[in-house]
Amino acid sequence: MPDRPDPQTYRELVRQALAEDIGAGDVTTRAVVPADVRGEGVFVAKQRLVLAGIDVAREVFAQVDPALTFDVRIADGEVCVPGASIAAVRGSAASLLTAERTALNLLQALSGIATLTRAYVDAARGGVRILDTRKTAPMQRAIAKYAVRCGGGANYRTGLFDGVLVKDNHIRIAGGIANAVRHVRAAGITLPIEVEAQSLAQVDDALAAAADVIMLDNFDDEMTRVAVERIAGRARVELSGNMTIERVARLAGSGADDISVGALTHSAPAADISFEIDT
Repeated sequence: MPDRPDPQTYRELVRQALAEDIGAGDVTTRAVVPADVRGEGVFVAKQRLVLAGIDVAREVFAQVDPALTFDVRIADGEVCVPGASIAAVRGSAASLLTAERTALNLLQALSGIATLTRAYVDAARGGVRILDTRKTAPMQRAIAKYAVRCGGGANYRTGLFDGVLVKDNHIRIAGGIANAVRHVRAAGITLPIEVEAQSLAQVDDALAAAADVIMLDNFDDEMTRVAVERIAGRARVELSGNMTIERVARLAGSGADDISVGALTHSAPAADISFEIDT
């Protein structure tokens, strides 16, 4: 299992999600379920999936009712087959019902990211590293990137502060790749410098500027082959743009080092998980 995220990175998110859902109170449960009824709720996989976010789901129940017990049966990063029992929660039936949807929303979303990431990693067959991007839902980046790790992918920069990526708009404003890279070095920044290239001419400019990493943005397969040959190991090569699972399978042996996929965190379908309660 990947290193777990610090609970501080999602505790406030859970609090806000519960406040959004519960508001002034769970009126249906309060009317229908006596306070003294106890139950057990079980998370059940309804599809083959890679699990991610079990600690986040646990936090939801803990915030609703600290007296609930949470028994994890499958760890993050493991594959769940349809019908698998992921975790069981025991205690007040009313608390289980109130926490159910928020816990499922987060667990399904994170497991969806992990499941899609694993599909890309499997398609790469070890020939290239699969990276995520900054295309995450606001305030959910830490747990989304954790889900990517659960799926076997790797994290690119956390934010704007821990990596240099000179993109098309930077290049346009600076008046070219050479100027943009020169400004980065003049600022005393010692982080590796990555430059986005949208043409073979820009690949040449990035090489001339001694960029550490060159991102080939929206290159077709033939242009990718030519660019990788031209770079010839003088910089790391990242492929990006329209990276479907099928393209990753084709380009895994291209000689590139990394393939970044925004879809991992902005378009992953939620995994199908249910929460079944018995008293």
